[in-house]
Amino acid sequence: MDVRVILLLAAEAAAALVLLHVSGVLKTPRQVLVSALLTAAVFALRGALFSYETLDYLDFLSVWVEHFRANGGLAALGAPVGNYNVPYLFFLSLFSYSDLPPLFLIKLLSVCFDVILAWASMLLVGHFTRTVWRQLLCFFLVLFWPTVVLNGALWGQCDSIYTAFAVLSVWLVLTDRPWLGVAAIAASFAFKLQAVFVLPVFLLFWLSGRVKWYHFAAFPAMCVLLVLPAALAGRPLWDALTVALRQTGSIGSGLNYNSPSLFALLPNIQNTALASRLGILAAALVIALLALLVWPRGRAVSDRTLLLCAVTLSVAVPFFLPHMHDRYFFPADILTLTLVCTELWLSPLALLCEFASLLGYHAYLKMRYLLPMAYGAWALAAVLAALAALLLAELRRGRSVTKQTELGG
Repeated sequence: MDVRVILLLAAEAAAALVLLHVSGVLKTPRQVLVSALLTAAVFALRGALFSYETLDYLDFLSVWVEHFRANGGLAALGAPVGNYNVPYLFFLSLFSYSDLPPLFLIKLLSVCFDVILAWASMLLVGHFTRTVWRQLLCFFLVLFWPTVVLNGALWGQCDSIYTAFAVLSVWLVLTDRPWLGVAAIAASFAFKLQAVFVLPVFLLFWLSGRVKWYHFAAFPAMCVLLVLPAALAGRPLWDALTVALRQTGSIGSGLNYNSPSLFALLPNIQNTALASRLGILAAALVIALLALLVWPRGRAVSDRTLLLCAVTLSVAVPFFLPHMHDRYFFPADILTLTLVCTELWLSPLALLCEFASLLGYHAYLKMRYLLPMAYGAWALAAVLAALAALLLAELRRGRSVTKQTELGG
């Protein structure tokens, strides 16, 4: 590996430690030492995977970088390139100016956002517990989590980017920063359409009074800001803004693509059009049901209830939607893990979700199935059942607290 890549990895490792320091979780020499050793291990692991090339890189990502290199770098953003959103293509255009192999630059970007993802998850856990060791546990569990390691350092994918912004958006709203929260979920959506797996929680934030209607003005503003490089290069603004919407046409017509979704349990459906509509309806019903549970309670809805809703959406929406792919449960992997770090006894939820996701990763990376994808779908069904029980228990507890407060008043 090029020594410059090693130095850049080392710089990212140092940045991770600085981020922990400024976040106030390195309070003792022991915490500093443990964090330094774990950070070294995290980045050594990623460095060992950096030379691996997947078909996605060879057939798409490397081709796009070469296109930018041959057509003026940033200037080439003025024309459609590939089917990824403009903000990610902006990075690829920058990479075209470097003589480093694009493979390493792409993976360095993903690893950078692995760190931001771990930090955002740690902040969210810190909202529910002040225990420093629990927050550090979350930070390093995210960085060591198999799908996080495989997604960026091995596969060269960028799911950590949009998921980092999505997790950050939840934390920002729960800590009373709705403008920034809406801007963060807009950034998530601007990078990748799959942000819609978490986006519906903002309906619940609005119904519970955490976000006001005027805060949503930050959404289009952020989206416009992130596509400005393409617009300045000559691409029509509307065309740059709607790349995400046009991505729906490239997802594919099959009901399932190595995903542990509901349709892994129903492989022999004949009327795929009807099944697709019913899946979309089921996902919409989950959102509507959560809205009906939150709306009557308004501001009385607890932050933990809203976190449970966000976790439930990240699992349920891709579980019921048709045309899901192998990496689409990445936000669910992270949010279930974050929930577990607030209450360790919930560990089976994160393990089941990770098991389901890894079946899809294995199918792509090894080009064969380790186990039938239906096993993953059953695992996620169990996670959803458990989340439903937790959510109902939390709502009952909140109602009980409200009644006691009224009696006390």
